[in-house]
Amino acid sequence: MNYGLEFELLYPKEDAGGAAEVRRLLRASNLDVEPDIQFFVVARKERRIVACAGLAGDVVKCVAIAAECRGTSLSLKLMNEVQQVASIERGHNHLFLYTKPENAVLFEGCGFHQVVSVLGSACLMENTPVGIRDYCDMLAAFRQPGERIGGIVVNANPFTLGHRHLVQQALGACDWLHVFVVSEDASAISYADRLDLVRAGLAGLDRVTVHAGSRYLVSKATFPSYFLKDAKVVEACSTALDLLIFRRYISPALGITHRFVGNEPFCAVTRKYNRDMHEWLEHASEEGPALRVVEIPRLEVGGIPVSASRVRQLLGEGDFEMMAHLVPATTLALMRAKYAGRARARTFRRETRIIEVK
Repeated sequence: MNYGLEFELLYPKEDAGGAAEVRRLLRASNLDVEPDIQFFVVARKERRIVACAGLAGDVVKCVAIAAECRGTSLSLKLMNEVQQVASIERGHNHLFLYTKPENAVLFEGCGFHQVVSVLGSACLMENTPVGIRDYCDMLAAFRQPGERIGGIVVNANPFTLGHRHLVQQALGACDWLHVFVVSEDASAISYADRLDLVRAGLAGLDRVTVHAGSRYLVSKATFPSYFLKDAKVVEACSTALDLLIFRRYISPALGITHRFVGNEPFCAVTRKYNRDMHEWLEHASEEGPALRVVEIPRLEVGGIPVSASRVRQLLGEGDFEMMAHLVPATTLALMRAKYAGRARARTFRRETRIIEVK
């Protein structure tokens, strides 16, 4: 029985009244509406919203149930609705869920399984009992012998000589190196192109395995604030879940002992992530062997650290002559052939809006 419940989709940007009602319900559970939520599945009883669950891609978050409806089957019905909507309308069958650790048992009764949890902070779950296990079994096929096995995670948006420098420096300090490319398609350069650029840029180097990315590694499921790039969100959103997944699952599967990273002079989000690596990979008392985190100074050209953001700026300006000093020939060729026109169009639109405002 639904006890007079009606389920519907609510789009916060289109329904101000409904969004305000959802916000009140969330605040009663010490939650708030997160900026990446695309829509909510809400349950209404006598037209009043008594339960909600937000969906951001394949991630369920901001789940709340009115106090008088807790302890009923409403949570199960709500999660069933969410999974149906995600599957039928969005094509997402594998879902992740954010919740408080103390609520994990509730969602286990709805078919979700815990991936990793940070006491007093957050818990990441998925709606399959074999997701992370199957991923680690796949990784284990690429395990290599050696006492010092390195790991690097790159977005490579796009791949630069700085990325290659980081890999070369790491190779000098380990027996084998695993390079992971962030798979989230939320960057200026598509994931398919970024993966191809990394493989081309590292061609000819021995003792390196380039891995396609996954939802378990710097994704909107494990580390949403990386893609929000909002300093206020960064302070409120822990990087611990992403790093603990790497420590507990990914590094044991491949025998990784060292995590290499370039120092970060520009981006506050990445800089915080680097700091948190030392805490959660080296020092925190958690399951999984500790890793050593090694920060490597960035390659500099003309006294300025090489960065992908600088390359994107040059792309927008159409300055391929300067870009040629910062990226491999393979990256330069792709930028010229595929992204130059798009970048100039975006730059033109920005300049047009500035002129109109003035």
